[in-house]
Amino acid sequence: MESRELKVAGALAFTPQVFKDSRGLFVSPFQEEAFVEATGRPLFAVSQTSYSRSRRGVVRGVHFTRTPPGMAKYVYCAQGQALDIVVDIRVGSPTFGQCDAVVLDPVEFRALYLPVGVGHAFVALRDETVMSYTLSRSYVAENELALSVFDPELNLPLPDGIRPVVSDRDRVAPSLAQARADGLLPDHAQCMEIERALAPRRNTP
Repeated sequence: MESRELKVAGALAFTPQVFKDSRGLFVSPFQEEAFVEATGRPLFAVSQTSYSRSRRGVVRGVHFTRTPPGMAKYVYCAQGQALDIVVDIRVGSPTFGQCDAVVLDPVEFRALYLPVGVGHAFVALRDETVMSYTLSRSYVAENELALSVFDPELNLPLPDGIRPVVSDRDRVAPSLAQARADGLLPDHAQCMEIERALAPRRNTP
């Protein structure tokens, strides 16, 4: 399994080996050994798994979790195709304001690790796009916040030729500057502290 660092500090992309034969294929989008090799620690203890299904043109995000409590995610695309975007909105981060994008699909089966405090968005490039999420915390609606995907300061790489379909909530989401002025953005140092505490403890003989 290959891994690479994204432009947003702490965010990683993983590409597993896909085994194909006459029956179909077998793939493991998450592999702990590869994750530990890339990060130096195990994946967080899983609190929830979720998935979303979207038609072509749907844009979800930019979403982030109030920090604290904060949330880390491991995501991949099980069906269809999506442009997945990670945005560094952690105040004080060396990559604050930067973003990176990776095409996710059930061909390469790339997966992304999104550390605590970053913003997450994706664009469904095909109908029936299914995204799978593994979460470090259970979803609590009151803790889930959003930024505008159309904020020119973020300058997200929304693909040409797609008319964005967004929720009412995302349509009125604030800009990065407004969210910062309102004190909504996560603090980088605090995110790192929460991140370190996420790794499950292992019993030693």
